[in-house]
Amino acid sequence: MGASCCDNKSEDLKDLAKSQSRVLWIILIINLSMFFVEFGFGLASHSQALMADSLDMLGDAMAYASSLYVVNLGIRAKAKASLFKASLMMLTGVAVLAKSIHTFIAPELPAHETMSIIAMLALAMNGLCLFLLTRHKNDDINFRSVWICSRNDIIANTSVIAASFFVFYFASPWPDLIVAIGITILFMRSSWFVFSEARSQL
Repeated sequence: MGASCCDNKSEDLKDLAKSQSRVLWIILIINLSMFFVEFGFGLASHSQALMADSLDMLGDAMAYASSLYVVNLGIRAKAKASLFKASLMMLTGVAVLAKSIHTFIAPELPAHETMSIIAMLALAMNGLCLFLLTRHKNDDINFRSVWICSRNDIIANTSVIAASFFVFYFASPWPDLIVAIGITILFMRSSWFVFSEARSQL
């Protein structure tokens, strides 16, 4: 009976790993696709907030790829992958901050219509990702960290939509820049949380 119990547990773990891998592949493809969409339209519309969000999508795609790599490995490997994801979030935040500071020197008025449409598309895609991840968010530190990434995306997308409204209302580029910096702060705060949790696991 003991052997049967162990066999059943082993099969359950295999099924869990398959389910996790399937979810990670879906959200990896979504995030990589949305990076190209947001980055292209961010450049075209002169929106720093959209470009900041696109860099977040790219960072998340890389993070999900690392999560796929360790989905069948142990706690230590998953903690190391989470440290990698925390580093990615921090580097993304620094890149966005540098770009925003540069734009402060010669700000351009973004195309608010493009901002709002692309941000709403990104919000819908990230909502789907969060829905898929929620059932796994307490599986382990690996999925906890990717769930945090996805939750941050929802906050960032909502902020970009709000920024597009204020850009239109005030006819000013400053709401776009303020949101870009706000997204940067969110990246850095979350990266520190994931880093601390991963360190405790190690």
